[in-house]
Amino acid sequence: MVYTIPGIRFPAVPPICKCSGSTVNGDRRTPMSLFLRKDSSARKIVVSKSTHDSGSVLSTANAASDKVLVPGTGSNRSSTLAGLSETSDPASEDTQVLHDVDNQTMEADEKLIEETDQDHQSLPVDNVDGDQAPLEEISIPSKSNNADFTVRSIPPPGGGQRIYEIDPYLLNHREHLDYRYGQYRRMREAIDQNEGGLEAFSRGYEKLGFTRSATGITYREWAPGAMSAALIGDFNNWNPTADIMTRNEFGVWEIFLPNNADGSSSIPHGSRVKIRMDTPSGIKDSIPAWIKFSVQPPGEIPYNGIYYDPPEEEKYVFQHPRPKKPKSLRIYESHVGMSSTEPIINTYANFRDDVLPRIKKLGYNAVQIMAIQEHSYYASFGYHVTNFFAPSSRCGTPEELKSLIDKAHELGLLVLMDIVHSHASKNVLDGLNSFDGTDGHYFHSGSRGYHWMWDSRLFNYGSWEVLRFLLSNARWWLEEYKFDGFRFDGVTSMMYAHHGLETVFTGNYNEYFGFATDVDAVVYLMLVNDMIHGLYPEAVSIGEDVSGMPAFCIPIQDGGIGFDYRLHMAIADKWIELLKKSDEDWKMGDIVHTLVNRRWSEKCVAYAESHDQALVGDKTLAFWLMDKDMYHSMALDSPSTPAIDRGVPLHKMIRLITMGLGGEGYLNFMGNEFGHPEWIDFPRGDQHLPGGALVPGNNFSYDKCRRRFDLGDAKNLRYRGMKEFDRAMQHLEESFGFMTSGHQYVSRKDEGDKIIVFERGDLVFVFNFHWSNSYSDYRVGCLKPGKYKIVLDSDDPLFGGFNRLDHSAEYFTFDGNYDNRPRSFLVYTPSRTAVVYALAPDDSELVKSETEDENEAETS
Repeated sequence: MVYTIPGIRFPAVPPICKCSGSTVNGDRRTPMSLFLRKDSSARKIVVSKSTHDSGSVLSTANAASDKVLVPGTGSNRSSTLAGLSETSDPASEDTQVLHDVDNQTMEADEKLIEETDQDHQSLPVDNVDGDQAPLEEISIPSKSNNADFTVRSIPPPGGGQRIYEIDPYLLNHREHLDYRYGQYRRMREAIDQNEGGLEAFSRGYEKLGFTRSATGITYREWAPGAMSAALIGDFNNWNPTADIMTRNEFGVWEIFLPNNADGSSSIPHGSRVKIRMDTPSGIKDSIPAWIKFSVQPPGEIPYNGIYYDPPEEEKYVFQHPRPKKPKSLRIYESHVGMSSTEPIINTYANFRDDVLPRIKKLGYNAVQIMAIQEHSYYASFGYHVTNFFAPSSRCGTPEELKSLIDKAHELGLLVLMDIVHSHASKNVLDGLNSFDGTDGHYFHSGSRGYHWMWDSRLFNYGSWEVLRFLLSNARWWLEEYKFDGFRFDGVTSMMYAHHGLETVFTGNYNEYFGFATDVDAVVYLMLVNDMIHGLYPEAVSIGEDVSGMPAFCIPIQDGGIGFDYRLHMAIADKWIELLKKSDEDWKMGDIVHTLVNRRWSEKCVAYAESHDQALVGDKTLAFWLMDKDMYHSMALDSPSTPAIDRGVPLHKMIRLITMGLGGEGYLNFMGNEFGHPEWIDFPRGDQHLPGGALVPGNNFSYDKCRRRFDLGDAKNLRYRGMKEFDRAMQHLEESFGFMTSGHQYVSRKDEGDKIIVFERGDLVFVFNFHWSNSYSDYRVGCLKPGKYKIVLDSDDPLFGGFNRLDHSAEYFTFDGNYDNRPRSFLVYTPSRTAVVYALAPDDSELVKSETEDENEAETS
């Protein structure tokens, strides 16, 4: 996630202070949806142990035993199938409501928990209006020809109680958590009763927006605030009186356009379309909310909605099945538009042909694509979404995006989408903001619905139609485009009232389960993960959470939120913190603690740096390490400098130890694998802020909005060595699977020698962070006996190293306790090197039976 000053987006860190208690008001009809800025200085998280560490055994964070009152979130919520969701004025909300926990509601929650064996039981459904439209009133057109749709059933909710076995400290907050799970179960039951289930509810795109049948086109739009509506476009010469829409009792406007006399479509494929509405804010023309494609006309600012329905012969037909989900994820984070070596906006087709093979060769098994959802402001990095169902037209057509994904599947790569459901662009003409002329349509009204740091609108997750819209949006990308999963952006921002601004997460459980928590938003996350994993059990769901929310990656039926992975965001911050210090001040224990500090049984994706660290206003690791020397001292035939001699080795070591200890998955932003020498600066003009300050632009230049892959390929440059090392890292993990091994043990953190030694799976990692000292006959502990050999050496000449190790050498173990290990062997560890040792193949089977019991004991 990146941050914004109006018109410009770059990392920003406001002053930090403790949150002085909850002052948030709540309305039980409209639960809060509260958002958090990613504050890189506020990521202090204390969590339970995830590794054996002889130096410092981590323990579960102490949680306060004080009972936390459950916020009044939704016990009287109005939920209608296709109608109005009430919104509240924050100024009129009664704070007393927060303290008024309905005993009957809580008793109902407890009863739900006790009756977990009774599937589809009758649950209390709160409904202020009391009227709901039956599903049968809306016809459902046939499904897309190129969607591999199979009717699936999403399992009913479970008991939600296993989280207390996984983390007993959660028992202190059982009232809140049981209430939250009860709200989730009630919503599931309401959807079952009124929509035919979550599977049907998440197919809103088959009812709303444009749907085609054999006899014509139906267009529907939820706009309860509008007083009249008409469909206009090229097809009717933009005549506002030609195609008047009718409104039902739920605020859904509808029109049916029969086929032409010759059987052709009444709206030609590729036509511009908009909806004209008479609203409380006046007459306005808007792009349909469910539009599947939109484009920006040359020389114009607002986008135009496009009726996208190509003839069968032009539709892309997928040829390749989705790859199986790998045991461990190695993610190549990428942005299609800036993936060219030239200063241009790259295309889906070029990315398919030029970049995907590169990703495969590097050894990654997943590509995560940013900025897919249409966004009118390119410099938002795709995070100010205007059209949620439309792929960005800058890079090509929907069919070309499908071709890209199909090619990735042919290469065996998963394709993950960086999906933005945490906020939306505030644009009125081509976005969702004030779509029907009211402030609280898709979003909370007033200040509660506006994120001042991101300059964007915040969804009302307590609204029935907002749930339909967002759930259907996630479903659409899975069905229509065959994405293999999502990285949900800004999830922390969704889960808390304080937006994470001026807040420090210390790990105290009271920070997660109190009035600052938006139960509606958490329930939405549970529902969307329910839908994703129910329809596609192989799909991957990753959440960007900086807070350390407990049970974030625990299955929903056990009481968790249901993500597969959490991004381990504290690691990147730690490296930046260390790089601002001298080498002498690096603490080995501090490095290890940050890497292993994650919640027990919850998987993490680790990264040394992502796109956030590459933006203007920040620095990549390579820039922190080598700065301007990267421009004139990277040629192999030119003299090196102290900065280069330090930077290249540390760049490799930082990435390997992050992968080795940081999580069960790994992520890299494109170009960072070879130390890309330039930051990212999107084309932009000068910006005048409301206060009068001027933020200089770059004359709309694309020069810094590209990736110089040619530098990493050049055999005469040191960038190539860093790229080859990153490639070797990926293939090492592919061969040994160490990231997902149950065996992890840190045996040495020597502050004097600057040495870290640990085991991960069957490998022994030795890191020497000392700037000048190399050590001969250095003893390292290990678990398994036998003969070890080097399988990865950062000092290898192929990786730009100094070739100080003999790769033919064999290292034999001898018995005797050392660093709390039953065996050890002697190595030579040069300064600023990382070396990985593995049992020689001919020895590995001989010791298998001998060490099985020991390995099992270590794992337990």
